[in-house]
Amino acid sequence: MAVVLKIRKREVGAASYSRGSEGSHLRPVYKMKTPPCSNACPAGNVVPGFLTTIAQTERFKREYDESYEKAWRLLTETNPLPSIIGRVCPHFCETDCNRNAKDGAVSINQVERYLGDYGLNHNLRHEKLTDEVKTDKIAVVGSGPAGLSAAFQMARRGYPVTIFEAFEKSGGMLRYGIPSYRLPEDILDAEVAAIADLGVEIKYGTRVGVDVPMDDLKKDYAAIYLGIGAHEGWNLGIPGEEGEGVMSAVEFLNKANAGESIDVSGKKVLIIGGGNSAVDAARVSWRMGAESQIVYRRTREEMPAEEEEIDDTLEEGINIEYLTAPVEIIRDGGKVTGLKCIRMELGEPDDSGRRRPEPVAGSEFVINCDMVLPAIGQGAQFDGLDAFKDEKGWITVDEATGATSEDSIYAGGDVTNRLGTVTEAIGLGRKAANAMDYHIRGEEIPKEYPPKVIKSDNMAMNYYAEAVRGEKQHISVNDRKGNFSEVVSTWTDDQAKEESLRCMSCGMCFDCGNCYSFCSYNAVKKLGERDENGNPYKFKLEVCVGCAKCAEECPCGYIDMS
Repeated sequence: MAVVLKIRKREVGAASYSRGSEGSHLRPVYKMKTPPCSNACPAGNVVPGFLTTIAQTERFKREYDESYEKAWRLLTETNPLPSIIGRVCPHFCETDCNRNAKDGAVSINQVERYLGDYGLNHNLRHEKLTDEVKTDKIAVVGSGPAGLSAAFQMARRGYPVTIFEAFEKSGGMLRYGIPSYRLPEDILDAEVAAIADLGVEIKYGTRVGVDVPMDDLKKDYAAIYLGIGAHEGWNLGIPGEEGEGVMSAVEFLNKANAGESIDVSGKKVLIIGGGNSAVDAARVSWRMGAESQIVYRRTREEMPAEEEEIDDTLEEGINIEYLTAPVEIIRDGGKVTGLKCIRMELGEPDDSGRRRPEPVAGSEFVINCDMVLPAIGQGAQFDGLDAFKDEKGWITVDEATGATSEDSIYAGGDVTNRLGTVTEAIGLGRKAANAMDYHIRGEEIPKEYPPKVIKSDNMAMNYYAEAVRGEKQHISVNDRKGNFSEVVSTWTDDQAKEESLRCMSCGMCFDCGNCYSFCSYNAVKKLGERDENGNPYKFKLEVCVGCAKCAEECPCGYIDMS
């Protein structure tokens, strides 16, 4: 079966239709719901699709290799970078997973990573949706996750796509902002190459607006997607900031990832901020031999960095000085010798919803250090593209389509003030590609009406057998010092198989057969193959009495009484 179920007696779970009885006017209907994991995924992944494909392998007498490839293709419909996302995504899907109400969320992210690596190891190639080669050309500015996603979706639709990349290598912040112990360079290169194999041309070292006039792109391309990223770190705005020994965390990570020499060995390095860039800069400098410390003006509860990354930071012995804000960088003969700070306390919430840090009078103190890396935010570099910059320094777009105020020009990712996750950027690129396609064809984008999200209290949770959540395997702290080896390892075949069985297929039929087996009135017909709606069964309403037993016994909440 697709899901591990308990053999149970005929007790009724939380989804019981107690109002149903023989002779009721209510009748059953198969009605798919949106799984909460899929609803929470910014990339738009249909999570149970690839999980249950693996889980159903033996039931449908498939070879596992067949199932893995099928699952990989389902996953890459929305996310062309599964190996990357499987390593760096904060997995919102797991936070919302209904299995949290039972024995812990399905480790969706680890299965995604497994499938991504399977695709690379087995040289799986993306397939186009059409053999038609369209004449309308597409320009993508920037090869970060948003740009790569948009290019992928347009190329598979048959459009000739050219990416203009200012750097000498692709990936944007994937390459220059995420350390290799989280995302190895060869993984990034391989997944970019798979997109390029669709016919996507990448012109490196080419800055649109500088090397190539924007007006030329407007003449030659039917649509343009701007995914230029946000590679400019913000300054602290305090005395002593200018000069040697101070570098934005964004620049530091960029240089470190590019292999440039940065001498931090034996130095005390302070990182200012609480986001992912701050955590990454601290862990990178620690690996390079520094004594690293994070200074953050709020508490851990308010830190925007991923919980798992904070845990790993602390495990590596990197101290986080909470409720502390920088006041002045102290220098002696031009060299950084310390950071003057002030203690903070939390007041009322600010616009971010987090409690506002307020200075405590008379609490100033000095932390000795040799280098300061501010990680308090970042912005976009608009060289030659200032016409698109709004008053706040970003590009304003339509939230649903990514369209700018200029016809046929779209934008997405960090440059639209969406300094979010890689997964969000992929979703934005996909949405914009969909909008570009409809625009070029002169058609209106159809409105979507997704089914309602199903929650655990609308499912018969008792049906599902207890199953221990599979966890990530980390290399020891001792093995991390002085090198950039991956901290987390990819799962084995057996681990991926076991975890896929934990998916409960929320709101989606996995053909357990309960509706058919528990009907006392022969009102459920088993079909030889699924119908046009994907249902393996059909209700014979002419003999149904409305007892609601089928709905009560449906584990995943797929049946409604109406």
